[in-house]
Amino acid sequence: MWNVRKAAVIGAGVMGSAIAAHLANVGIPCLLLDLEGLAAKGIARLKETKPSPLYDPSFITRIRAGDLDRDAALLSECDWVIEAVSEKMDVKHSVWSLIDSAWRPGMIVSSNTSGLSINEVTSVCGEACRRNAMVTHFFNPPRYMKLLEIVPCRETDPHAVAEVARFCQERLGKGVVMAKDTPNFIANRIGTYAMLATLKAMEKHGLTVEEVDAVTGPLLGRPKSATFRTLDMVGLDTFLHVCRNVRENVTDPLEAAAFAAPEIVEVLVSKGWIGEKSGGGFYRKNNAEKGKDRIQVLDPVTMTYGSRSKVSSPALEAAKLARGTSGKLQALLEAAEHDRLAAFARDVMEATLCYSAEKLGEIADTAYEIDQAMRWGFNWEEGPFETWDALGVGETAARLEARGIAVPAPVASMLAKEASTFYIKKTGSLFHYSKGHYKYVEENKEELSLSVLRDRGKKIFTADGASLIDLGDDVACLEFHSPHNAIGPGVLAAIRQASEEVASNWRGLVLANEGRNFCVGANLMLLLMEAENGEWEEIDLIIREFQMSMKTLRVMPRPVVAAPHRMTLGGGVEACLPADRILFSAETYFGLVETGVGLIPAGGGCLASAVMAQERAEAAGTDDVTSPLSQLFETIAMAKVSESGHHARRLGYWRANDAVIVREESRIAEAKSAVLELDRRGYAVPEADRRVAVGGREAATVLKLAVSAMRRGGYVSDHDVRIAGKLAGVLSGGDVPAGTVVREQHLLDLEREAFLSLCGEPLTQARMRQMLATGKPLRN
Repeated sequence: MWNVRKAAVIGAGVMGSAIAAHLANVGIPCLLLDLEGLAAKGIARLKETKPSPLYDPSFITRIRAGDLDRDAALLSECDWVIEAVSEKMDVKHSVWSLIDSAWRPGMIVSSNTSGLSINEVTSVCGEACRRNAMVTHFFNPPRYMKLLEIVPCRETDPHAVAEVARFCQERLGKGVVMAKDTPNFIANRIGTYAMLATLKAMEKHGLTVEEVDAVTGPLLGRPKSATFRTLDMVGLDTFLHVCRNVRENVTDPLEAAAFAAPEIVEVLVSKGWIGEKSGGGFYRKNNAEKGKDRIQVLDPVTMTYGSRSKVSSPALEAAKLARGTSGKLQALLEAAEHDRLAAFARDVMEATLCYSAEKLGEIADTAYEIDQAMRWGFNWEEGPFETWDALGVGETAARLEARGIAVPAPVASMLAKEASTFYIKKTGSLFHYSKGHYKYVEENKEELSLSVLRDRGKKIFTADGASLIDLGDDVACLEFHSPHNAIGPGVLAAIRQASEEVASNWRGLVLANEGRNFCVGANLMLLLMEAENGEWEEIDLIIREFQMSMKTLRVMPRPVVAAPHRMTLGGGVEACLPADRILFSAETYFGLVETGVGLIPAGGGCLASAVMAQERAEAAGTDDVTSPLSQLFETIAMAKVSESGHHARRLGYWRANDAVIVREESRIAEAKSAVLELDRRGYAVPEADRRVAVGGREAATVLKLAVSAMRRGGYVSDHDVRIAGKLAGVLSGGDVPAGTVVREQHLLDLEREAFLSLCGEPLTQARMRQMLATGKPLRN
């Protein structure tokens, strides 16, 4: 099997250096080559880029800068060479001639071109190099965007393509789609057309920039950046280049005309208003203003910027209330005859669906590949063919005919063969329509899907906000599915029920789900309502149940492995810390953030932190917990959240057996394997009431002094000091001498008492209200 022990990226621009960073993220030493001095500048830029291209700042040491003219011979040491120079064919030919001279057997060579022909790019190379050459088109930014399009040459060895696809999926965590050597491949071809269709419909219906973005975001199953904020992020000059690449390389004059440069975009580019990188495009920041008015929007008629206005219509409000993307689309279609915003949405949808269907077979072999590309590359909730199904293929075709629009040939052919959908499901297996029949979507045996397991009847029980799923091999998975995966009374009850079930009948438990986020914390709305009503006994009961539920997980006589992903905050962290092992997704944003709403962790988070401090002191050969406790205190008091799974180590949340899983789809299967490994070793039942050596009043004094210094510097408020003082007292074990050994229940009681005290503070309740209303913390 092909493996990459060392890689090289040629081209240290924004994209090339970010590709090198992602290779470094997964442990691959990388040579970054460019003209003299540019590679070093590219590496330096990585340190300043936000969000960071690196999982951890230390990983930058895996990238070595080189001079392309002087160090080209080093390419022969690499297993993978990625060309990422500018999208100019003469520049690419020059670089590929150099690569060809350094090529050796076993080396894969790829271009990161976003749309140029790989057959033309490699035309300067010998046959041996071309057999191992292809496009590997990373989407920007490479760390965060899942899609990677692979496009082989005519001569490329199919085995080489398969090995690169496997490596990019398993090692880089990418969603790989096979594309054809056509202009802009799949995602940029469809995505650019959808943008152009939007601009055309905007002009037809006389809409403003704000109106277009109000419709073409989540209501159409697209990202919140919608149309014009997306164009500003991409760069209007880049958008024109992508349009030109299609226009100049397609044979159909009607299609070429559809990719004509929009006049408004050309005018903005001529003025240098090309988006965020120039300070403004369709939107710009007015630094003289604050709040909402700081962001100004372009009036395309007067070409001036002004304040944004609120957009509303009955159709939009109805669509917002509808469930799911398909429900929102149906609501817009139903209103299209009497609402201009809905009519605009209909025109954009129909144009995009028709074009996608017309390109089927030309840019990709299957509807499935096109849908995956749009999901992964443009963050669409549904691909175009999933949308055809959601709206009804036959119904949509009839509506097109009624409006005088030709039904695309692939759709008409499918309907003629009495196939009514592009996708069907049978006992949890997915099939997609391709060339006259339904083709099985191969399942990766190293992956587990909870939704598929549910479809196959593997649900053990369902409770309010959570379910227990059979993963096979006598391992169960507790899946949260409450709104936003917040932990409320129903989830706590499910945790206790699952613990009892697994302890009696299973080899172990996985904590994981497939929601947008693992868990955003406890139910803050419920807590605020109880506090405002003065229901202190009720809050006390809630916290006791939370602590008891987390302890039930910790002392269960079976191994527990948590597999969090994306936002894992507050109570979500406290649900993970009792586990024997945490397998972080690479993109896990992990943190005890309770101080942001004026509280402290009280579901065992402080207890777990005190235990970790003791274990680290023991590992360092000392009985003084002050130093490791100080790190955790700062992390919790400042409500710090990790920027990746690896970054959780830097914040102090990492334990000896924890690990990071780069490929998101394998996270649950890896967690199951970890449970089985722990079980095979002979699992030792945890102690029911641990004893913890605490820092006592001496450690608390040190922690509080640091906060006092911050208060004198004006960095924190008096209420921040009050919260931090409570936190310091709990983490250090209360008013006891340093080194005192206390039972864990003592620390849990301190957590609960401090939490209740802070709940009664008006300033804390104000913070809670602000977070619920705006999603942003209040510093009062």
